[in-house]
Amino acid sequence: MENEALTLTLWWPDQPESHGITVCDEITSDFISKLPDAILVTIISLLPTKDGGRMSAVSPRWCHLWRSTPLNLEVRTPPCGYPVSTSAITPAVVSKIISQHPVPIRRFSFQCFLEGDLYTQLESWLHSQALANLQELDINYQCPHQCSEPRNPLPPSVFRSASTLLVAKFSYCDFPDEVLSFTNFPLLKQLSLVDITISWEVFHRLLSGCHALESFYMSEVRGKGCLRVSSRTLRSIGVRNAFKEKLELVIEDAPCLVRVLLPFSCYDDDCVTMRVIWAPKLEILGPLLPVASKLIAQVISPVMSANWMRTVKVFCLRSSGLELNAVLNILRWFPYLEKLYIIFQRHNEKDKKNDPQYDPLHPIECLQTHLKNVVFKSFVGYEKQVNFARFFVLHAKVLKKVEFEVYGKCNTISVAYHHTLLKVENRASRDAQFEFRSKHRRTEYDAHIHDLSVADPFAQP
Repeated sequence: MENEALTLTLWWPDQPESHGITVCDEITSDFISKLPDAILVTIISLLPTKDGGRMSAVSPRWCHLWRSTPLNLEVRTPPCGYPVSTSAITPAVVSKIISQHPVPIRRFSFQCFLEGDLYTQLESWLHSQALANLQELDINYQCPHQCSEPRNPLPPSVFRSASTLLVAKFSYCDFPDEVLSFTNFPLLKQLSLVDITISWEVFHRLLSGCHALESFYMSEVRGKGCLRVSSRTLRSIGVRNAFKEKLELVIEDAPCLVRVLLPFSCYDDDCVTMRVIWAPKLEILGPLLPVASKLIAQVISPVMSANWMRTVKVFCLRSSGLELNAVLNILRWFPYLEKLYIIFQRHNEKDKKNDPQYDPLHPIECLQTHLKNVVFKSFVGYEKQVNFARFFVLHAKVLKKVEFEVYGKCNTISVAYHHTLLKVENRASRDAQFEFRSKHRRTEYDAHIHDLSVADPFAQP
């Protein structure tokens, strides 16, 4: 948003896009003046502080509203040689804003990419009354030479607003054991932990103190011990781990859990172990680790009932195309599966493990009665991929649709060629339709971990 010309576009949800109203500063009063103060305050509070301040130039009324709006305060220290974000402010002006703005801060985001004494400043800001009742908090303390231990611990003052927080994200810091007495978040709905070190005891007490938590994301978390999840409200879990060191996650008691997403993991089949003990509503699972023959050991606890697997309807697996028998053995555990995603990836020598061969005399239940949609992602058309996909074409009896996301261009000739290789004319389900579409960018499956309105997080355009 430029200082010289301010433009605000309003889109009404019940009108077609052509009815969007563009309001420039010279005619703002014709439209903006009709909105109640409560709506205008909400609009300003969602904007970064810089942009919200610029809105006061629209009219004297907006200037008055600006002073009564809870702020969205974004503080950035850019890496050396990079400009400051146009929407963020620098640490130099934070103290002035906190002391002079008469209304408490709604959201505080702090991203530090420089070394220095900013840790002390951060502690000072968090102790201020203006930040005592935050609704959203994002602390990212990523300094250029702190890739290895020790790193900055999470400031204890972070938890002063624990009773009011709705959204929290902590990145590139360590959770000290001393924070145990501060871990009560009665209203927190979204929690993200990115590249932190935390002990199993602190992890357990942190989640136990989140009485309204709905979604939880952990990425590159260095856990000391077994990380156990017990939550009566949790609906979505996301785990990303690219470290070679092992991570063990146990879902002990999650009666409302609907989906477990693993957007990326290292190619070592032992780097992540996840066990599910009780999740009776789990419907969406994956993408699971590359070595398909070990997936059951990673997901299923030997002391649990397998009943939860009967609730899974959407399942995503990674495969090089060589481990078809291992994948089929896994599908036996999910009899009511309706939609299967296969993400083709690079070949791993461990994919050659000998798994029991598919026996037509012992058919897989989901292939006989429930599997209606199969999506093959990163499909190149190699022989091993074609052979893999052909099995589902010839054996899934109730398929409605088979989708291929192809690297490169799709044209009539290439589609006809693939139809021949797949033996489409001999398909087990005469109702099955086939769709080929080009895909040129990588899909980020962690984008919807906190967005519970997305029914299928793997079905991205």
